[in-house]
Amino acid sequence: MLGAIRRRIASQGTYSLTWWKYLPSRPAPSQSVSSIVENEVRLVLACGHARSFCHLVSLGRSVSLRPMRELAFGIQADTSLQRWRRPFSSESGDLVDAVVPYMGESITDGTLANFLKNPGDPVEVDEPIAQIETDKVTIDVSSPEAGVIEKFVAKEGETVEPGTKIAIILKSGEGVAHVAPSEKAAPVPSPISEGKQAPKSEAAPVEKPKAPSPPSKRSATEPQLPPKDRERRIPMTRLRKRVATRLKDSQNTFAMLTTFNEVDMTNLMGLRSEYKDAFVEKHGVKLGLMSGFVKAAVSGLQNQPIINAVIDGDEIIHRDYIDISIAVGTPKGLVVPVIRNAENMNFAEIEKEINTLAKKANDGSISIDEMAGGTFTISNGGVYGSLFSTPIINPPQSAILGMHSIVSRPMVVGGEVVPRPMMYIALTYDHRLIDGREAVFFLRRIKDVVEDPCRLLLESLIGFTLHFIPLITERVEAPRLAEVSLSEESREAPGSEN
Repeated sequence: MLGAIRRRIASQGTYSLTWWKYLPSRPAPSQSVSSIVENEVRLVLACGHARSFCHLVSLGRSVSLRPMRELAFGIQADTSLQRWRRPFSSESGDLVDAVVPYMGESITDGTLANFLKNPGDPVEVDEPIAQIETDKVTIDVSSPEAGVIEKFVAKEGETVEPGTKIAIILKSGEGVAHVAPSEKAAPVPSPISEGKQAPKSEAAPVEKPKAPSPPSKRSATEPQLPPKDRERRIPMTRLRKRVATRLKDSQNTFAMLTTFNEVDMTNLMGLRSEYKDAFVEKHGVKLGLMSGFVKAAVSGLQNQPIINAVIDGDEIIHRDYIDISIAVGTPKGLVVPVIRNAENMNFAEIEKEINTLAKKANDGSISIDEMAGGTFTISNGGVYGSLFSTPIINPPQSAILGMHSIVSRPMVVGGEVVPRPMMYIALTYDHRLIDGREAVFFLRRIKDVVEDPCRLLLESLIGFTLHFIPLITERVEAPRLAEVSLSEESREAPGSEN
C-alpha cells in the first residue's frame, strides 16, 4: 500500500503531518503558495517510520526537503487511497501539551495565578511550571515531559478548567534555536517548480497595533467613589472570595449564639513542661496545647452528641464519628484541615497529624480531601494575640470552639488571690439545633478536662474497664456454665442413681 506525506512548516513554529491518499477517481488537491512553506514528500509505506526526513533514502537516492518539490516513487494509479491526519513530531523532539490537571470533585475551574517558568526555560518531568488558584487550594501544573518550554498558550488571570492547555513543551530540545516571543521569523520565499506558474501569493494580513481601550464606565448602580491618591485596586483571589462567600452564607443561614467561659491553664501547662522532653524523645514531636483541647473537645462531643450533629432540611443528621477541623491561617488565606476519627487517637497521634497538616497548609501542598468534611472546628486566635472573639460557624457544622491568648490574671484560689495563666474560650453554636443548656454543659466539660487532664486518663480507664468487663465475665462464666450443664446431664442419665 502506498501513501503520501505532506509536511507543513508554519512560520510561527506550528508543525503538523497530513497523510494524503487519493482515490483513482478523485484528483489530487491543488497547491497554493502562501506565507506558509509547504514541503511534500511521497513515500512508500513499507519504508516504515522516518524520524528525520532529511536522512530518508529510497531507491538509492537521498530525499531533500525543498519547498514545493515532489518526489514520486513508483506510485500506481490504481491504488485506493484516503486521508489521515496526526500530530507532527519535530526533528529534535516531540511537542507535548501541558494541561490543567484534575482538581477535585467539587472544583470545576480555577484561575491561572502565575507562571513559574518563562518560554525557553528547560524543565524536568513533573516540574511545576504554573500555579492554578482554586476556591480551596493552589494546584501546580507540572510538565509532562523533560524538555524546553516553547510557548505559553494561556495568560495569567484567565479562568481555566481541567484539561485546558496552557503551555507547549518541546521534548529533547538540545541544539534547537528558540526564538523569543517578541521576535518573528521572516517569511521564506517559495521557489517555482519547472513548467508551472506559481499563483499569486496572498499576503498575510498585518494587524495594526490596537489603541488602548478607554476604561469601562461604571454602571449607574455602582457607587461613584471619587478618585484618591495613594490608592490601588487589586482583584480578590479565588480563595478569598470563597472564604467571604462561605462566611456570609454562614451568617445568613445559622441562628448563631456565642457562650463564654475561662480556663485555668496551670495544670495543662505544667503537664507539658514536665513531660515535653520525654514526649519528644519517644514520639518525635513536641507536646503542645492543641492536642489537649482536641481531646477535651472529643470528650465534650461524646457527652453532648447534639453538638456533633447538623440540620439538613427538615432532618437532623447525627454523626457517630468525630472529625475535628483545625483552622490554620496561611499567607494565602484561611484553610481548615481535618483530623479524622479523633476519638480513636491519643496525644502523640493528634500532635503528629496537626504538624503534618499545618506544614502542608503553609507550603500549599494540602489536598482537597484533607480539608473536606469535619464535624466540629477549633480556631486558635490566641497564637496571634487575640484575647476575646466570637468565631463564625464553619458550614456544614453546627458549632465552633474559639481559643484565645493565655494571660496571667489574679484569681481567687483557696481563699487567696494568686496569679494564674487564664484563657477565655468561646463556643458559637447554631441555636436552631443546640439549646443553651447543651452549649453551656459542653463548654463546661472543656473547662473541666483542660484544668484537670487526669480526667482523660480516668475516662480511658473507665472505658477500658467497661469494654473488657463483659469479655472477662463471659470467659469466667463459660467454664462454670459448662460444668453445671455436664452435672445436670449426668443426673438425668439412666443408671445414675444407686
